[in-house]
Amino acid sequence: MNKIMSAYGGSAVGGKKTIIISLGGSLIVPEQIDINFLKKFKKVILSYIKKYNFVIFAGGGKIAREYQQAGKKINNLNKYEMDWLGIHASRLNALLLQYVFKGYANKDIITVPNKKIKFVKPIIIGAGWKPGWSTDFDAIKIAQVNKIKTVINLSNIICVYTKDPKKFRDAKKIEKINWPSFRKIVGNKWQPGLNMPFDPIASQLAQKAKIQVIIMGHDLNNFQNFIRNKKFKGTLII
Repeated sequence: MNKIMSAYGGSAVGGKKTIIISLGGSLIVPEQIDINFLKKFKKVILSYIKKYNFVIFAGGGKIAREYQQAGKKINNLNKYEMDWLGIHASRLNALLLQYVFKGYANKDIITVPNKKIKFVKPIIIGAGWKPGWSTDFDAIKIAQVNKIKTVINLSNIICVYTKDPKKFRDAKKIEKINWPSFRKIVGNKWQPGLNMPFDPIASQLAQKAKIQVIIMGHDLNNFQNFIRNKKFKGTLII
C-alpha cells in the first residue's frame, strides 16, 4: 500500500491545489452508462471542492472501441479515422460528465490541453484532443503546462502487474515503479482502442515532464484515502 505525502506537487491553480484525474471510459460506460458509479463519483468529488479544484478527463472506453471496430469492419478505416471515432466518444462521455456536474463545472470542455487552465467553477471537464494518443496524454499535457506533478488514473485496471494477470498466474502486483521500467511493460506505440494500464505516448511525456501517475482502479473509497493522505491501494509510477 502506498502513501504519498506530497500528492499534489506543483503550484496551486485558482487559489486551491488541483487534482487531475484521467477517468477511464470503462467506468462511465462499462456495458451501459453506469449511473450508480457516476452518482457516487459526483458525491465524492463535490465533498472535496472546498479544498481542491478538479480537472477530469473522460476516456472513450468500450463505446469508443465498439465504434472503432464497427468502422473498421464496415469500411476498413485507417488508424487516423479510428482515433477520431474514439475522440468523439470521449467528447460524448465528457459532455455527460459536464451535465453530471452541472452548476459546479466550467462551461467549456477542454479539448486542447496545452494552455493554462482558469477555474470559474471548481471542476473542469476535459475530452479527447487529436489522433495519436488517448486522454491519458491529455491529462499529462495539462499537468505539464500547469506545473502539476501528479495525475490520478481511475479505470477498471486496479494496479500494474509484471505481466497480464489474465494470461499468467505468476503475474505479480507492482506498488511502485519508475517510468523506464513501466514503459518496458506498455511499449512505445499507440494503437486506437489500446487497452493498457496507461497510454504509452502519455508515459513518454510523463517521464520527460517528471510527472507521477497513480493507477488506483475504480474503488472510490480507495480514491478518498489518497485525497486524505492515507494509505491506498494501487501503483505509483515515478
